Amino acid sequence: MDLHAQAEELGIETGFHDGRGRWHDIDSAALAQVLAAMPQPLQRRLLCAPVVIRQGAAARTELMPAATLPVRWEILSDGVVLARGVARERVVAWPRHLPGGVHRLLLREQATSHREEVPLIVAPAAHQGPPRRAWLLAVQLYGLRSPRNWGIGDFADLGRLIEVAAGWGAAGIGLNPLHVLFGERPGDCSPYSPNSRLFLNPLYIAMDDLPGGAVSLDEADAQLLARARHGELVDHVAVAALKWRALRAAFTRFCAAPVAAERAAFDAFRAERGSILRRFACFEVLRGRFGSPWWDWPDEWCAPDDATCDAFGAGKQADEVAFVAFVQWIADRQLAACQARALECGMSVGLYLDIAVGVRADGFDAWNEQQAIPRHLSVGAPPDGLNTAGQDWGLAGFNGTGLQARGFAPFRAVLRAAMRHAGAVRIDHVMGLKRLYLVPRGFDARNGAYVPMPFQAMLAITALESAAHRCIVVGEDLGTVPEGFREDAAEWGIWSYRVMMFARDPHGGFLASEHYPDDALVTFSTHDLATFAGWRRGGDLSLKRSLGMDPGEGDDARAHAVHLLRDVLRRHAIDRDDLYAVLAFLARTRSRLLAVALDDLLGVEDQPNIPGTVNEHPNWRRRLAVQIDEVPTAIDLAALRAALAPRREGGAAGSKP
Repeated sequence: MDLHAQAEELGIETGFHDGRGRWHDIDSAALAQVLAAMPQPLQRRLLCAPVVIRQGAAARTELMPAATLPVRWEILSDGVVLARGVARERVVAWPRHLPGGVHRLLLREQATSHREEVPLIVAPAAHQGPPRRAWLLAVQLYGLRSPRNWGIGDFADLGRLIEVAAGWGAAGIGLNPLHVLFGERPGDCSPYSPNSRLFLNPLYIAMDDLPGGAVSLDEADAQLLARARHGELVDHVAVAALKWRALRAAFTRFCAAPVAAERAAFDAFRAERGSILRRFACFEVLRGRFGSPWWDWPDEWCAPDDATCDAFGAGKQADEVAFVAFVQWIADRQLAACQARALECGMSVGLYLDIAVGVRADGFDAWNEQQAIPRHLSVGAPPDGLNTAGQDWGLAGFNGTGLQARGFAPFRAVLRAAMRHAGAVRIDHVMGLKRLYLVPRGFDARNGAYVPMPFQAMLAITALESAAHRCIVVGEDLGTVPEGFREDAAEWGIWSYRVMMFARDPHGGFLASEHYPDDALVTFSTHDLATFAGWRRGGDLSLKRSLGMDPGEGDDARAHAVHLLRDVLRRHAIDRDDLYAVLAFLARTRSRLLAVALDDLLGVEDQPNIPGTVNEHPNWRRRLAVQIDEVPTAIDLAALRAALAPRREGGAAGSKP
């Protein structure tokens, strides 16, 4: 069988249309690598895919043509039989009132004794949140500045910002991903390139809120801290070194004289997070020991089981393993306190957290889930109008076959980790639930292929966790969106993500407010695009050209776009064309949530990240020019209140403007 026939059998698309509608075929060598990285497909002849059922609804599934009737079936959950029956026809009608969850469906041909097992998912629609329209304040947490933080925004800063934004009538705070990174090298600071999506970045820990209080610094570290606090950019490496030394000192103090209540809370956290925390701690200790990618480690550590990790954590490395868990405990409880404070302040959403599309191939998640996360393929995007060379994000993503074999547990774990302390989450590149554009290592982004995912199952799993956690789900559906994707996602209650900068008609005009859907989050721009001030002045175009990049737009086209912006505002009886005019326009849309970037309110021109750059631009490092408590006087608060009046929430008595 030739390569293209193999790909077709697996549902892999061997070409794509670029942003200008031109067709591109993948290089044969690249396609061979894509196929080589795919796990062996599950050999089935009874059911070809997981069974997905809307909770409380009737559902029927057709058996494959190769199935020999009759077929006995049994649905189990945690070893308990929920239902059983015999299919004497090719269409099976499932029981109507199965409990929500991911169950095991066992099937057996009576004549041949052939057996198969597939996941059976029963889920309601996603949680929809409060009925009223509201707005969120979007920030890059690392960029927050205060006189007490250690040169990087932290969870105490977040708590203070929650109080400020609640006084303005915000329903929540939108944040960059909080996933744990590597962080040892200057370039390892992208929140979208995580070590793991299951654990938190310790650099966000507030160092004056540790068990036993703040840790005393020696003179050398005090001087380093002073420099970090006054820097224009976050020095992730210096901050990490300072915080790790202080956290180790806090751990030593904690172990020497633990407070009973805190010790009990720490032990409860370790018990709650269970084996996944033990494995993560084991991985972190081993990563420090070997200093190389996990696939180059000794064989016993390339794919260890729970028993091996447990023995490691109980041996000579017990203190190091406990230290990793201690740090995660502190981060988790500080983030939980932020969400609790948001709800106390009357915010209806609270924290709105971001989930990265993938993980580092040499990180914990890829090591821990080797069946579900192939490391030889990188998630990206084909060329489009904004990125004419395509994109390779250098991240490993999920594999549909591996996820099904694992009963979707790895995907559920990612959602649970994000929803743990959030009222809403954003799934970056949500089209990855349907298909992922995968680029084999060593090839450029023009030589990727679309690999399918079990779409309906992924939507149902997302909705299941959303309902369980009462957490809104927003899907970042920008770029190349497959036909019918948004409609299918909406059927499961997953909201769209609408960026005004892209919301244009075929002639380039901005869409009127009535064209924005109800179940969506709307915003002017994103972290990967120009800020409002930068867009108005065209600074992003000149910056990209200075870096040798094609900005995808000329100066004349941008000037025309600014003119078209004024036009749509005038058509909505808005006689200004500044940021607050745009916010007033967006506030009138039917979309349930509106995100307002703090960078825009402060008139920042430089965008947080320029895709396609690493060291050419200070991505993910820029700090705000003002302290948090100076923000209310640094913006036009009266104009903000007037623009967002239709969406203002009443803060609780404890909120402070």
